[in-house]
Parts: sequence; structure tokens; C-alpha cells
Amino acid sequence: MSPAAGPRSPLLPDFPGKQVKRASVSGAVFNVSTSIIGAGIMSIPATMKVLGVIPAFVLIVGIGWLAEISVEFLMRFTHAGDSRTYAGLMMESFGKAGSVLVQICVMITNFGCLIIYLIIIGDVLSGNQPEGSQHLGVLQEWFGPHWWNTRPVALLFIVIFIMLPLVLFRRVESLRFSSAISVFLAVVFVGICSVMAISALFEGETKTPRLLPQLNGSASFFDLFTAVPVIVTAFTFHFNVHAIGLELSKPSDMTTAVRISVLLCAAIYFSVGVFGYLLFGDSIMSDILVNFDRSAGTTSGALLNDLVRLSYALHLVLVFPLLNFSLRANIDELIFPKKPHLDTDDKRFVSLTLILLVISYIAAIAIPNIWYFFQFMGSTSAVSLAFIFPGAIVLRDIHGISTVKDRITGAVMIILALGTSIIAISTNLYSLFTNKS
Repeated sequence: MSPAAGPRSPLLPDFPGKQVKRASVSGAVFNVSTSIIGAGIMSIPATMKVLGVIPAFVLIVGIGWLAEISVEFLMRFTHAGDSRTYAGLMMESFGKAGSVLVQICVMITNFGCLIIYLIIIGDVLSGNQPEGSQHLGVLQEWFGPHWWNTRPVALLFIVIFIMLPLVLFRRVESLRFSSAISVFLAVVFVGICSVMAISALFEGETKTPRLLPQLNGSASFFDLFTAVPVIVTAFTFHFNVHAIGLELSKPSDMTTAVRISVLLCAAIYFSVGVFGYLLFGDSIMSDILVNFDRSAGTTSGALLNDLVRLSYALHLVLVFPLLNFSLRANIDELIFPKKPHLDTDDKRFVSLTLILLVISYIAAIAIPNIWYFFQFMGSTSAVSLAFIFPGAIVLRDIHGISTVKDRITGAVMIILALGTSIIAISTNLYSLFTNKS
């Protein structure tokens, strides 16, 4: 009989007579880094504009450090119990309600990110018109406007011919090569941004970044908290922790992979934030890729602009299947808890994969702006997955393995997460109703 699905089922089911190959640390580093970077990188410069360089640096380092600690909590309690998924871990501590909460948060976060990725890819290829200003896509700049390079057609091609084959892989380790390419493309993105910023610096064309936030009253102070969820979302990869970690040979391998990945991604985030701010200053859009459609004045400058946008769009194409993996698994756990493991049911696996692709595509065509997505997810589901749930598991301590330091850290995580989230949500709602009035 096939192994049953559900929060306690293994992510690598045992098949009779077949040895399951364990994943490598290098593959885990690429998969974790790809899970972290995602689309967060392109909103970091806009966040730095709100916070200032110094507070942004402190937040990137602090949130990255807390994310590493929270992953260590998750893996330690996982290996102390019988669960093999995030939902199963929460079920051990808080029952069925805890399991469902995790699954819902993963669905909100990952599905939101998948939509964001397609929106950004659409912006790069076919342009966007934020706040009445027109930003051309690469295909429109090269070939002029045609029916085949409109957003719906261009995205449909990407979804069918590139994303679909990748999301049909059934193990995370199988995505290690695409993840390696994805990380490389993110580094290329940062490298080109740095070259452009340094060149502009020598030519005296850079903008002067603010080291500290510009406060014009209480409203501006509370606006700072709306930038925090963006960075939280940028470091939320906890939905893939079990899928990646439990394919490794030993728990310490995951700790090593996460530490390397967090350091790498923090460096990438801060670098692109500073270089992006130097290039565009206060004119930075919520999606910095849109800024790169402006005329550079030279052929080489225009080529660099296009390389920046295309490299990151391809990066997101390769990130997409990694987030789709955990989204699909959690939806299946929630809807079909008693069914055989998803890997063993071809019909259910393919059907769920196609449904998620279709819904993501339709939503990306219908939704024009990504900043509100990041704020909402960072204030609710992402902060819960990254800090609130791990902190709650440590405080619950059903296995009796939490130290005093662990409990203090867990309590601080929850308090900080809840405090910043409440202020961010309140500020966003206030701004929404104020703008409408």
C-alpha cells in the first residue's frame, strides 16, 4: 500500500526495493538561497528609501539572524518528535488547529509570491503603467507593440514552455541545478547594478541616499513599520525548511546550509538596495525592475538595462517551481489528508499542479501592483511562518528540550512580530482610507 499523506507523512516516502538518494549540502544551499531571494530583492531598494540606509542594514541583519534561529528551532523540534512537515510539527504542539493554520499561511504566502513572480515577469517582458506613467517591457522596446508580446500572451508562453516542465519534478533535490542558475542570475543582477552605480558615481549622476529616515510627523514614523514586513517576507523560506532539510543526511547539514544561505542573501539584499538607491534615489518604484526601462542615453547603457531586467526575470522563472513545491504539498495535505502520498498519485499530482498554474496566471493578469502584496503577506502569513509559529513551538515545548535562552528568544520573536505587524496593518489601513477620502 502507498504511504498515507498528511502532516506526519515523510516527504521522501519509502518505495520497496528502491534506495532514496540523500541530498547534498551544496544543493540545499542553492535551494534555500533561491527560496529566500525570490522576489524580495527587487523591493529592497524601495524599502531602503523609506527606512534609510543604516536602519535598513540593521533590519536586514537582524531579521536574517532571527530567521536562522527560528529555522534551528523548527528542525530541532522536528527531529525530537515524529512529524516530518511544518504542519505536522504544529499539530504536535497545538493539535489540528495548529496544522491548519500553518497550511493556510503557506498557501497565502506562497500563492501570493507565485502571483508576484508572474507580475514581475510580465512587467519585464511587456511593461506596466503604474500611477499613469508608462514603462515599456523588453519585448516592446525591441520589437514594438504587437499582440504576441502583450502580457497575457508572453506570460502564457513562459508558463507553458518553461515553468510547467519544472513544476512537474517531485523532489526538491531535483531542482538544485535550476536553483544554482537562479542564484547565479541574482548575483549577475547585483553585479550589473553595481557596475551601473559605480559608473554613474564617477560621472556624477548618482543620487545621494539617505542614511536615516526622513520623519515629517507621526504618520511618517508609523510608515516605517510598513517597510518591515517587506524585509520579513524577503527572509521567509520556512515553508521549504522540511522539504529541503529532511532530504539531507543529518540535521547539522541543514544548519550549515541555512547559515551560508542567509549570509549570502543578506549581502545580496543590502548590495542591491544601496546600488539601486544610488542609481534612482527617491524615484525608485516598488518594483525596481520597472526603473530600468528608462533610456540610458547610450547603446551599452540600454543593453545593461535589458540584461538587468532579463536576468532577474529568468531568476524568478526558476524560483517559481521551488515555492510551488511546498504550496502544492500543503494544499494536498489540507484537502486530502487520508489519501496516498502525492508523489504516488499521478492524477492528483498533475491536476493540482495544473490548477495552481492556471490560477496564478489569471491572477497575475488581473493584478497590477505588487507592493500591497508584500505588505499584506509580511504583516500576516509570512511573519507567522517565520517567527510567531516557531516561537510558539518553543514556548509550548512538548518535548521538554527548550532552554531558558530559547524561551526568551521565542517570546521576543512573538512580541516583535505581533507589535510590528499590528502597527503595519493599522498604518496601511489608515493610508488606504485616507487616500480614498
